[in-house]
Amino acid sequence: MIMKLNFSLVFFFVFYISNAQDIALKKIDSIIESKIKETDPGLMVGIVKDGKTIYEKYYGLANLQHQVKVDEKTRSNIASTAKQFTALMILDLALRNKLSLEDDLRKYLPDLYKNIAHKIKIRQIINHTSGIRDYVELLDLEGMIWWKRFGLDNNDIIELLQKQEDLGFTPGSKYSYSNSNYIILAKIIESVSGQNFNSYSKTFFKKLEMNTTSFVEKYMKVIPNRANPYSTWGNTEWLEVPTVTKTNGEGFLFTTLKDQLIYEQLIQNAYVDDNKLLIQSQLPIPNSEIKTYGFGLELQDILGHKCVYHAGGTFGFHSQTYRFPKEKLTIFIMSNNGDISSNLIGQEIAKILLPTSNNKASYDKMYYQKNDNESINVLGNYIYPNEDSMVQIIKKGNKIYWQEKKFTVEIFSEGKNKYASTNNSKIKIVFYPNEMMVFYTSGKTKTFKKQIGTPVTVSDFNNLVGTYHNSELDASFEMKFEGEKTLKLKFSDDQNFENVLVYNSVLMSSDNYFLKVQKDAFDRVTEILLSYGRALNMRFKKKTHFQYQPKVKAGDGSIQVTTIPSKNGNTSDILLTKNYKNGNEIWFKRFGGSSYDKANSILNVEDGYIIVGSTSSYGNGNYDMFVIKTDKKGNKLWQKTYGGFYNEYGYSAEKTNVGYIIKRTKQSCENNTDIHRKCKKNVWFVTIDKNGNEINNQILEPVN
Repeated sequence: MIMKLNFSLVFFFVFYISNAQDIALKKIDSIIESKIKETDPGLMVGIVKDGKTIYEKYYGLANLQHQVKVDEKTRSNIASTAKQFTALMILDLALRNKLSLEDDLRKYLPDLYKNIAHKIKIRQIINHTSGIRDYVELLDLEGMIWWKRFGLDNNDIIELLQKQEDLGFTPGSKYSYSNSNYIILAKIIESVSGQNFNSYSKTFFKKLEMNTTSFVEKYMKVIPNRANPYSTWGNTEWLEVPTVTKTNGEGFLFTTLKDQLIYEQLIQNAYVDDNKLLIQSQLPIPNSEIKTYGFGLELQDILGHKCVYHAGGTFGFHSQTYRFPKEKLTIFIMSNNGDISSNLIGQEIAKILLPTSNNKASYDKMYYQKNDNESINVLGNYIYPNEDSMVQIIKKGNKIYWQEKKFTVEIFSEGKNKYASTNNSKIKIVFYPNEMMVFYTSGKTKTFKKQIGTPVTVSDFNNLVGTYHNSELDASFEMKFEGEKTLKLKFSDDQNFENVLVYNSVLMSSDNYFLKVQKDAFDRVTEILLSYGRALNMRFKKKTHFQYQPKVKAGDGSIQVTTIPSKNGNTSDILLTKNYKNGNEIWFKRFGGSSYDKANSILNVEDGYIIVGSTSSYGNGNYDMFVIKTDKKGNKLWQKTYGGFYNEYGYSAEKTNVGYIIKRTKQSCENNTDIHRKCKKNVWFVTIDKNGNEINNQILEPVN
């Protein structure tokens, strides 16, 4: 009797579980059927639970022209979801002691980044902390989009990267997703194995029993049962994007749903089979600076559950893997339909299959600390932690908005200096006097520094005007100044100038570019670090003549200094002029002695003007730094020289609490007599009081 009762309970329990699963799978059918029609491009969905496939469905068409339906033989491009397999091959080589994840990439590819002193470790390449810029954006900056380049392959990408003289950031200091990393990993595999990547990867996939999975070999090569990529691109008819490139390692992996489900079963059964390679592939990389991206996989919570996942997308092709290790649940989706989202469909399915999460929001403890600051003016510009973009907090009407490039979202107050986003109220934003912190439910935070800078002057704009060139890409852009305060930028291959949004004298943006102005010790603009998507801090050097500040705004006109020939024509003098807004002269003053006197810049101060230059008429020999103070009408109040026997040239001035800092160069030589003596030139800052008396001086750095 007891045995019969126990048997009945077990039967009822199994029946209940099975029935609940059937109901869940029917809901999933409804979700998918609501996304596409039978005549649309395809969608393939598979689910693995407890080491077994419990769902495998095919919808739509692999080929619209010939009305070919997707099925278990259909091979689709899973794009960046392929990165996990390239990383897996690297990990396999490491576990077999063929390489070390701590190795520098130059051990295998010595022609890359020859001038970089820092190690660029293989593990940093795997999880995108290498600083290597994404080739997609680099090619775009060159002037031609990557997908238009017929026959583009891994060798072309390596050749492009060989021209890169520096990195976007110091390896290990930041995370920036880059497809270039996985092209490099494919090349490292070739170097270690002695085989080409396609041959090596085919053998590797066969060992995994993934017999219909391979990276693209030739862009024109026929792939049996290949799906074609489609999208309406916002119109009403389907369009196909032809594949004309053949890069691999970072994507372009053609596979079947069957093969992917075989792999997902291997992953779920890895602990049972004691498969160390697959077990470690799902964990963070040992010794890594970050724990949120591992071996070609993201490692963060999804829907309140621990998750290992990755997405891929390239035009009409896209895919999504969601693995929930604790629940032993995997959802895999791939598609050739660009009008739907694997990611969103995957999350809808996960919500049905996952148990309700008991995980409550776990904000960083700082979020709960009392914020005793008075109500803060939250409006302003805030620099990203990685310093590759800017967030603006702006006000429109009575509402506050977060604006980031072309993305704008309203934020609303939840209390004193605390806000939340309207598109996700669980993301909290707290303002402090000089920074803004974003708090996530996972405990993660981001700190944004508020940019409090001096107002941008006309001189700042004028100093930015010119042409900037990057020799690595042979790409240039021009900046010009229009109207009162309108700065514009145009790349050489673009048709039109775009407005530049100026945050301060150093940070600005234009269209999708983020710009950081670099200056020398004399405040002259020497180059601009341009970030474009995943290509960070590209150096564009200024080609035009470096200027100081010979002109400043004064009332409704300007004050300007220039060097002019003296009356006898054999020497030079300094000319100070005040001009109307249209450039016509109001008055002028002339300064100089019996030899050469030259002006470089002028500083507008409360009671007059500071002229900075050099002189051989006065001082201690050769050229000395020359500083003249005038009143507002140009009358000389005092003049001073600074320097010794050799040449000292004055370039610019800054106001301080006690007087002024004069920026100059100072020459020093081995001796005074040998005409072949060696001399060097250093940046020299001299601090003077309001009457021109020297307080102290400091040699800073050699001048190139």
